[in-house]
Amino acid sequence: MARLLRPFTRAVTYTRWLHLFVAVVWPAMLLYLVDQWWWLSFVLLAPAGLLPAMRTVEGLQARLLLVDRRADEGPEIVVAPSATWADRGRTVLWLEARLALGGLVAMLTVQLPITTENLVRTARGGSPDGGGWLPIHGHHWWYGLLAPLPLVLLAAVVVSSGALITRLAGQLLGPSPAEQLAALEERTEQLLERNRIARELHDSIGHALTVAVVQAGAARAAGDPAFTDRALGAIEDTGRAALEDLERVLGILRESERPVSSRPTLTDADRLLESARASGAKVDAELTGPLDTVSGPVSREGYRILQEALTNVLRHAGTVPVRVRVEVADGALALEVRNPLTAGIPGPGRGSGLRGIRERAALLGGRARTGPDEGDWQVHVELPLR
Repeated sequence: MARLLRPFTRAVTYTRWLHLFVAVVWPAMLLYLVDQWWWLSFVLLAPAGLLPAMRTVEGLQARLLLVDRRADEGPEIVVAPSATWADRGRTVLWLEARLALGGLVAMLTVQLPITTENLVRTARGGSPDGGGWLPIHGHHWWYGLLAPLPLVLLAAVVVSSGALITRLAGQLLGPSPAEQLAALEERTEQLLERNRIARELHDSIGHALTVAVVQAGAARAAGDPAFTDRALGAIEDTGRAALEDLERVLGILRESERPVSSRPTLTDADRLLESARASGAKVDAELTGPLDTVSGPVSREGYRILQEALTNVLRHAGTVPVRVRVEVADGALALEVRNPLTAGIPGPGRGSGLRGIRERAALLGGRARTGPDEGDWQVHVELPLR
């Protein structure tokens, strides 16, 4: 019993009922002006539904009155104007169906209570009201037992018609295939953006933490106050740079339309090289070619690849000699980081950093090689400039 009564405790049951009544307000007014011309309402709805803005109006009404926002239930309803003739056709069908169902529900809402009243009157020996459409003959006491049935039927009509009109709204006012495809593409872009942001955080914060750990360990082992001061200064500079990167990434999360031009590029590579040198690594860098002419996406991803490669050296090999070569020539960007191979270096294909390097190169149509090479550990990446 509680389950049967549950729909009547929800506000959306009555707003859906109201939604159907609203559909017959203006046809009822027209009926007073043009007697017996109910069909004219259906004729007038056809050109009205072809107006692009009508889909927006009906969508707003449906969202407001048919969707249970408290329980987060209901179909997806679009409030955008009609963009195609298919959208216009579905809007016309919606208007016609809403008017037909609304007219039926409005009639039953009036007639069923009148039927209950007439059953009670005739059971008590009176005459039925002339406004009822259902004829009731005779005077029988058992009419009183039938009196609640029309009200029960009305309750069923209210709940079932509300569910039916809501389902129709999802089919006729819901997103078209083109809109569903656009929404899917937007969702895909959001997922790709989240993946990119995760790589940004891994590269920048991971690099900063690695440098800080290496510097702190070296300072403690050295026992030299001057070296400790330099190490603490390097840790402070690296921490500040990491906070800037973190603030930049959080800004992207807060402002989806914010341009990515503020992200570091290969023209800022000196910051990475100095950070590695401050950690104790002997970095021999050779940067050739017009780095400032490299396109934004390639330059930004190249910076992150270099950052991840240096981070891997400090994390796995420690303060060892590192050779860095960055060259822009022949329509490509070549980036290579080499260091002596040690037991701490992971094997080919392992580690999230190496996967990130290969993923970044593949996204830009380039290629990356990582692994042992002539006694060194090598990260070699080639990216097309276009």
